[in-house]
Amino acid sequence: MPRRDRPQSLLALLSALLPLALLFGIYLGGHPDSLPTPLRNLLVSESGSRSLDQAVNLIEHDYYRPVSRGTLDNASLAGLVGSLGDQFSNYFTPADYRAFNDPLHGRRFAGVGMNVLRDARGLRVLTVFPGSPAALAGIHSGDVIVAANRRSLRGNDATTSSNLIKGPPGTLVTLSWLEGSRRLTRQMKRAVVAAPIVQSTIKRAGGHRLAWISLATFDDPNAHHEVRRAVDQSLTAGAQGIVLDLRENGGGLLNEAVLVASIFIPDGTIVSTEGRTRARQVYTAAGNAISPAVPIVVLVNGDTASAAEIVTAALQDRHRATVVGTHTFGKGVFQEIEPLSNGGALDITVGQYFTPDGRNLGGSGVKRGAGVSPDVTVANSPNSTRDRALAVALQVLASKLR
Repeated sequence: MPRRDRPQSLLALLSALLPLALLFGIYLGGHPDSLPTPLRNLLVSESGSRSLDQAVNLIEHDYYRPVSRGTLDNASLAGLVGSLGDQFSNYFTPADYRAFNDPLHGRRFAGVGMNVLRDARGLRVLTVFPGSPAALAGIHSGDVIVAANRRSLRGNDATTSSNLIKGPPGTLVTLSWLEGSRRLTRQMKRAVVAAPIVQSTIKRAGGHRLAWISLATFDDPNAHHEVRRAVDQSLTAGAQGIVLDLRENGGGLLNEAVLVASIFIPDGTIVSTEGRTRARQVYTAAGNAISPAVPIVVLVNGDTASAAEIVTAALQDRHRATVVGTHTFGKGVFQEIEPLSNGGALDITVGQYFTPDGRNLGGSGVKRGAGVSPDVTVANSPNSTRDRALAVALQVLASKLR
């Protein structure tokens, strides 16, 4: 995986060690027995362990400059995970993992108010929260953040790039981004921004009152509660059908996907998962769904991914909703976090998920796949003056009520 520039002496060292790092990176982070089973079986043999031990001793005793063991550990572990060619697997340094598990981390560090996805050039912006520092600076969905405080984000994983943007509330950060072919740079003040999970309103189409409900993420354990509240309030207000807008929703918690799908599907399979060392598990509807007489349209685009695709595919396979938009992202795998003895962790792909009809949306698994094919294809423009995709979704929904 490409990396940002480093000091020259360290760069020379890592260039010399890279072939070894890819082979014995996890060894440097701890004893092989502490590895997740799939990686241990794949990467470490008895003879290999002896050779790796010999190589480590040679480097520690003979390299002409003192080397920080922590630097070697982190670089080699990141290189090993990068060698898998899996954009969804990541290495957390000890500092990253401590922050990940720290419930106060979000109070001490702030950002600029946007959801992002890794891009080869940096971070692609999925959504910008209204009134946030990013919105006030003129950043829009679809822009690509390429630098933070003059440091290039090219080749970084999403965690590394995001950490360069975050900082204590009230501090300044300078971001550079691409808006089409134009490069813009602005300084903005970091803030703790409360991201709305669900937005909803009543719209009219074809003489009918229709609910528009947008879910931004499945990362929040209250996502299904928020969606259910919006659904119940909309139906009480006289909505005759529902557009569930999952555009720009990059996914999140599997359990939340099952519970959100269960709002609309009364029983049966929602999704199943299986991995090389993970037994097949079938997730079924939780019960207490709304009336099947209420028509549903799901609105998606190319950034609808993971848990959002699970919900979309379940509603499509179970013939509960019409899908409108463009092909979704195509993430058909799931990850688990495995702590390491050095205090860091691996967030690695351990299995695939399958729709009720047995489809895996990820194609080759670790790369972008075909995703969910919409029943009605229409270009998405969620941030344009006229949202054509939403207009078509409302027309499709209204046609179900004739």
